[in-house]
This record gives sequence, structure tokens and C-alpha cells, in this order.
Amino acid sequence: METSSTLLSLIIFSPLIFGLLVVLAPSGFEKLFRSIALVQTIVNAVLATIMYMNFDGSIAAPQFVHIVSWLPDWGINYFVSIDGISLPLVMLTAYVSPLAILGTWPQEGVVLKKEKFFVFLIMCLQTGMYGTFLASDLFLFYFFWEVVLIPMFFMIGIWGGKDRIYATVKFFLYTMIGSLLMLVAIFWMMKTYAATHGTPSAAFADLMTLSFAFDGSSWSTVFASPQTWLFLAFALAFVIKVPMVPFHTWLPDAHVQAPTIGSVFLAAVLLKMGTYGLMRIAIPFFPQAAYYFSTVFIALGVIGIVYGAFCALGQSDFKRLVAYSSVSHMGYIVVGLFSFQKIAIAGSLYQMINHGISAGGLFMIVGFLYERLHTRNLNEFGGLAKTVPLMAIAFMIMTLSSVALPGSNGFVGEFPILLGAFQVQPWYALFAGTGVIFGAVYALKAYQLVMLGPSTRTDLDHLHDLTCKEIAAMVVLTVFVFGIGFFPKSFFGKSDITLDNYSNALIEKVGSHGTP
Repeated sequence: METSSTLLSLIIFSPLIFGLLVVLAPSGFEKLFRSIALVQTIVNAVLATIMYMNFDGSIAAPQFVHIVSWLPDWGINYFVSIDGISLPLVMLTAYVSPLAILGTWPQEGVVLKKEKFFVFLIMCLQTGMYGTFLASDLFLFYFFWEVVLIPMFFMIGIWGGKDRIYATVKFFLYTMIGSLLMLVAIFWMMKTYAATHGTPSAAFADLMTLSFAFDGSSWSTVFASPQTWLFLAFALAFVIKVPMVPFHTWLPDAHVQAPTIGSVFLAAVLLKMGTYGLMRIAIPFFPQAAYYFSTVFIALGVIGIVYGAFCALGQSDFKRLVAYSSVSHMGYIVVGLFSFQKIAIAGSLYQMINHGISAGGLFMIVGFLYERLHTRNLNEFGGLAKTVPLMAIAFMIMTLSSVALPGSNGFVGEFPILLGAFQVQPWYALFAGTGVIFGAVYALKAYQLVMLGPSTRTDLDHLHDLTCKEIAAMVVLTVFVFGIGFFPKSFFGKSDITLDNYSNALIEKVGSHGTP
């Protein structure tokens, strides 16, 4: 769609433009900064909706292509486009952003320290997230991938809890180690392409044509192949971001120390950058190596599902419980992607969106309670449903989504993943299925401790229910929970052709039967 080729760039950079306007605003306007951020996110949601309505789901080729020469001597271009895989993630970012601002709106008269800088970081974060999902140049992908790190670093480090420095350093180190390995792999691929074709390029489509021989007959031949090392370099960067066990330990600390809006963006969108990287780059660029190591990744995904659920069950800090639930739920996506089955791959894409909705909503609930009662200790709640019935309803809906109740969006993602995984790894799928049971245990236990049973507090007389802004955020999330749950085709139908082509291409390269 040549006439709309600049639309994606507008979606990417309009948050940054609004952010610069906030920075240039004179002092005394601090109370308006959050409103400006809300207007910006609504504008982007409208632009994304226009793009979605004009997206042609009957073709798998990238659409809304926009290319501008950037570093021609290196073959690096500003190259953005969108297809059926990136489409749902862009829409998730577009709709979660205004809801995150609404659901974390400061109390009346409250202005955060360095409010201008805080709002600017929110804008920059959005530009990085949009750019990561829309980049079609590998170096540009890396650039936006790193851009996201900077706002989160400052948001946790400045506005986080008492252990924010520890959490920030840990988050930075984990992410940077993986990113440096990815950068080395990117330059190696670009150099190989230039030597092979006589002209440099960093475009996804060009680099995917590189052929790296792979011999899986023995460990020595496996690790003699460049494909193995390239796959592992990219995969490590992505699974750290997921985060997959055993690279997950930065996430609970980051969530607990981050401000609520940081946790919402982190759970709803940033973690999906890792699984998107696996789906977009690590697996299709190096399919034989990915298939060879698929059993290892499925096993680690299953371990993450069960381990995350048990860790969540043992938490008394409400925010840390939701953080460990993310470790568990993201494990399903890893299992689905490395099952190399059509239905499981589709379920993984769906689950990226569904987890973003449920986890984002749960972190908002945690924020609601903390703003009112100044505690996250589950043992200090109890009996709140009588005092805040609207919050109790919203909490229950997000809980049902998280436990994948049939009819909710969570079921639409997890069931296809388990079904596809069962076709190739039945025992692993069986153990992964136990995560659904354990997930229901910790989620319903948390709900019981907070909303039901006898009250443990004497200061609930002045506890107020959801505000209008909070109600608006929860209502929209509820629409997505049940809308996707009952009408998944309406939300994901435009991705079907792209997913079919993607799955068929993988199966053709690695074979459609047997396991590694």
C-alpha cells in the first residue's frame, strides 16, 4: 500500500514527537503531562486501528512498506513493514498504552518527582516497542531493541522501590549480555552476505537467503556449523527477555521495584519482544539448528511453566506472585514455538497477546490496591470485596483470563499450544498441562486472600472503589478478555495466511514428522 507507506513511521515516531513537546513545555504544566501522554496514546491507537482496517489479511507479504537509506555502505536501511505476525503485537502495544496510563493515573493532586522526564520515558518506550515489532532490517531491529532498555532502566532506577538500584543493575546486565551476543551475530551475518552477494544488506528477506550447512549427526558436527552458534547467540538474547528459566531471575526483582506503569508495559509488551524475536528471527533464520535443539527448549519451557507456578504459589508479595505467573505463562509460548506444529505456533502468537492483556490487568489491580492501602502483602488484605465490589469483579475477570478458563482469551492461546505440543512431545505436554492446574491454585488463592474471607484491616472505612479512569481501563480489558475468548477469529483472522505460510516454510525445511 504505497499511499500509506509512511503510516508505520508515524506510529513509531509520534510518541517520541509528543515526548519532545513535553520536554520543551515550560515549568508549571506538570499536571498536564499525563494528559498529553494519554492523548498521544489514543492518537496512536487510532492510527493503528486505521492501519489494521486497511491491512489485507488475504496475503502474506509485508505491507505498508517504508524504506529510507540510512547507512548504505553497510547495507543498513530504515526499513519498516508489517505482516500477520507483527500485526497483533502492534495492536497490543497500541491499545495497552492508553490503558496503562489510565489504569495508573496518579491520585488527585499528586505529581511524581521529575514528572516531565517520567512522561518522556513513557513516550520513548513506546517508540522502541513499535520499532522492534515493525523493523524489517536486522540492524534496525537491534537499534529499537536497545532503545527499549534505556527508558526501563531509568523508570526502575529513579521511581522504583527501595531495592531499585539492585533490580536496575541486574535487569541491565542480563539484557546487555544477550544483546552483545546478538550484535556480534548480526555483523557476522551482514559480512557473510556481503562476501557472498557482493553487496551489503541487513534486510530480513536478504539475510534469510543465507544458507548455513547443518549436520546433526553428532555433537562435533553440530557445533562445527555456524548455524548453531548464530542460532544460540540470537536465542540467548531472546530467551533472556522472555524470560525463560534459568535466565528469569531478573524479572521478579524488576517487577517488584518498578512503578506500576513500568510493570504493566514490562509484562504486557516487553516480554513479548523476546518471544517475537524467537518467532521472527531465531527460528526461521536458523531452522535446522532450532529444530535440533527444540527438545531442550521445550523442556526448559515446561520447567518454567511448573517452576513459575510453584514459585507464585509460595509468594506473599502480590506483585512478585504476578511476576512469577508471567514466568510460568511465557513458558507456554516457548513450548508452542519449538513444537514446530501449525496449531501450536498459532497458539503461541495468540498467547503473546492474551498474556499481555491478563498480566497487564493484574498488575493494574496490584497498583490499585497499593495506591489505596500501601501494601502488597497478601496476608494484610482480606474481605475487600464488600468495600470495593467493582475492583473485585475486575480482579476476578483478570484471574479467569490468567487461568485460561474456557470462554476467556487465555484458553484461546494455551489450548492450541498444548494440543500441538502433544502431537510431538506428549509427556512434555502432559507436564505443561499441570501448569494450568497449579496456575488456578495460586491465582484463586490470591483472590481469596485479597477479596474474600475475614478482613484483617481496620482502616477500610475510607477505601474507595475504582475511579472512572480505572473503570474505563478495566472495561476495555474485559471486552478483550471475552471478545477474544468467544470470537478469536475476529481478532486474529488477519494473521491466518501469514501463519500458514510461516509454518509451511518451517515444516518444509525441517520435515513434518518425528522429533530431533
